[in-house]
Formats: sequence, C-alpha cells, structure tokens
Amino acid sequence: MCRKQLGAPRACHLARDRVQHCSGWLLGTRMVLGLASEPADVFCQNSRSKSHAWKETPLANAVFWAARKGNLALLQLLLNSGRVDADCKDSVRLLHASTLHPHAFPINHLWLFCEPVISHRSAARSSTMELACITVTCGTTALMVASYSGHYDCSRELIMQGADINVQREVLLERTGSTALFFAAQQGHNDIVKLLLEFGASTDIQTKDGGTPLSAASQHGHAKVVETLLKNGANVHDQLSDGATPLFLAAQEGHVTIIRHLLTSGAKVNHPREDGTAPLWMAAQMGHSEVVKVLLLRGAERDADKKDGSTALFKAAYKGHNNVIEELLKFSPSLGLLKNGSTALHAAVMGGNVRSVVLLLGANADPNVTNKNNEQPGDLTQNDRILRLLRKQTANGSS
Repeated sequence: MCRKQLGAPRACHLARDRVQHCSGWLLGTRMVLGLASEPADVFCQNSRSKSHAWKETPLANAVFWAARKGNLALLQLLLNSGRVDADCKDSVRLLHASTLHPHAFPINHLWLFCEPVISHRSAARSSTMELACITVTCGTTALMVASYSGHYDCSRELIMQGADINVQREVLLERTGSTALFFAAQQGHNDIVKLLLEFGASTDIQTKDGGTPLSAASQHGHAKVVETLLKNGANVHDQLSDGATPLFLAAQEGHVTIIRHLLTSGAKVNHPREDGTAPLWMAAQMGHSEVVKVLLLRGAERDADKKDGSTALFKAAYKGHNNVIEELLKFSPSLGLLKNGSTALHAAVMGGNVRSVVLLLGANADPNVTNKNNEQPGDLTQNDRILRLLRKQTANGSS
C-alpha cells in the first residue's frame, strides 16, 4: 500500500511508471468491453505469480490491446516473449479517500478512481486529500476480450498458448460468472463459439444472475449461435434468477427463428417467470404478433395470466397491438371478467385505440360488463368515436 498527497505530481510511483511506459496502450478490459460505465484504473498481473508483476504491466496492457483490436502478430510476439502470461487478468486500483472527489465512484467504503483521468485534471484535485492505494484483481482475461470482439485468430492463439477457457470474470472481488463463451454467444460470433466448444468450453456455467451462453444468444437474436449451442448440449431449460428461460427471452425480443429452434429442442412453451409472466404474455405486451402466432400454434395457454390477473389479450388490448389481438382472437380467448377484475374491452378503451375496440366488439365482447369498480367500458373514456362504437354495440345487443 502506498500513500501520497493527491496534489503531488503523481499519486504514487506505480502510477508514475505505468503512465511513463504505457500511456499509449489501451488500459484495461473494463473499458475495452464497455461493461462498465465508469472509467477504471486498470493494471495487470500474472495470474501464475503470487506477487504483483508491475514491470510486466505495459506488456500485459499490450496483450489486451492486441486482443481487442485483433492484432494477431503483436499478440503472438507478446505471448512468445515469455514475459506475459496468456491468462493475465486485469486489476483495478482502489483509492480510499477521506473526502469525496468529483471523479470518484462509490464502491462500499472505497472510491474507485481513474488515475489517467485524474493525472490530467490537476485543477480538480484537492491538495490535502490523502489516498490509500489498493490493487484488486478483476478477472477479465484477454481471451474474453478477443471472444467479445470477434477475433477468431487471436482467440485461437490465446487458447493454444494455454488460456483457461472456462475461467469466470470477476469485478471488484465479486464474481460475475461471465466466460469467454458467454461473451462470444452474446455478440453472435458463431465461429468463436464453435472454437471454444471444440476446446472444451462449458455451456452450463452461469453468471451471477443465472445467465448462460444459450440465454445470452437467445436474448440477443443470434439464431446460428443458438443452434450451435443446442447441438453441443446446452440446456434448453436454463433459467435466470427470476425464472426467465431462453424461450422467454427470445419471446420478449421477438426472435421467431430462435423460438422455433428452442421449441423443437424441447423448450416448455408455457413455463412462466417467477412473477407468473408466460412467454405468450410477454410477446403480446411487446407487440410481437409472429411470436404470438408461433407460440399459440405450439400449445401456449391463451388465457395464462400474470399474478396481477392480466392476460395476453388484456395487455395487447391496452397497448393497442392490433396484429397481436387478431392472432389471439383466432384461439377464442376469454372476453369476460378476468382475475384482475376487468375485461380486455376495458383495457382497449383505456388504451384509446379505436381499432382495438372494433376488433374486440367484432368478437362479441360485451360493452355492458362492469369491472371491479362497477364501471362499464364506456365510463372509462371521453373519446367520441369509441363511445359511439360502444353505444352501437349495446343497441344492437338489446335489439
């Protein structure tokens, strides 16, 4: 640990050496990957050494830069030098400050600084602030960077140089659980996904939120990656911590091709999230009519409701997703009073979409049904067109 007045020329001799020798290199994969919004003071240390390899910091930073940019020649030169390890992990310097600094970010009782930024903003420094420099290993590897960035040759080189394929990322002593395969799947780099699987990457490792490569690829719409993962044993029933499955995530984002892959591989079409939200409900809310059609044809429960009692039709009606309403009406969903004490027609009237009201009335929704507050649909709007439609339907019903 080192202490130094922040008003001094440099925060400590370690920062001085780093800035002097590697100011031209890209500092750290937290900035490389764009996985954190705050700037970070990034160091590297050899993961096979128990001591801090500060003299290797410029070379280690260069490895991350080469992996990020896809510079295979530089990467090979660095790894073959024997002075930097393929499994080098990034680190951050935490500076404990007695006074809040304008460029600090609170992390429990510490403050995270980006020293390269501070070193060029001397006007913002306090001449009396004392700092305690603490280096914490973060755990992002060069293989993660290359996999995220889509550089196949660099990824292969790192693997052949002995990089640990299944190591999980950490940030500030907390394991996020992301692996190189997770990043490659998330970004849709199918060639790298195949490469990692060939060399033993696990499809089952989860992030702290329960995410897997399959859930990431499903959410981000990478159909080829999903197909590759399923062929290599990925669990179609994976769940996030909130119960969302790959099918749910694909339905939420409207990825029809992926949904077909998942259903063919045995995904449960009605499996809800912990709050009771089924894939059909989510697709209806988001307005994905093709997804709604596929899910219904594959046996989705048309009237499955959330814990609040709303159904897919109720939500689509409120949102004015008319194409979704049309698909749902083909399967004769409930038009009566729901568990939430309202009807789809009430929802359509509250949403104010005239076409939605027309569709529901055309399916014989009753404009005289009252909700839990003893209100008819017509009591919930001042829209003249909607009121005329409701009155006409009431008159036709009474005659």
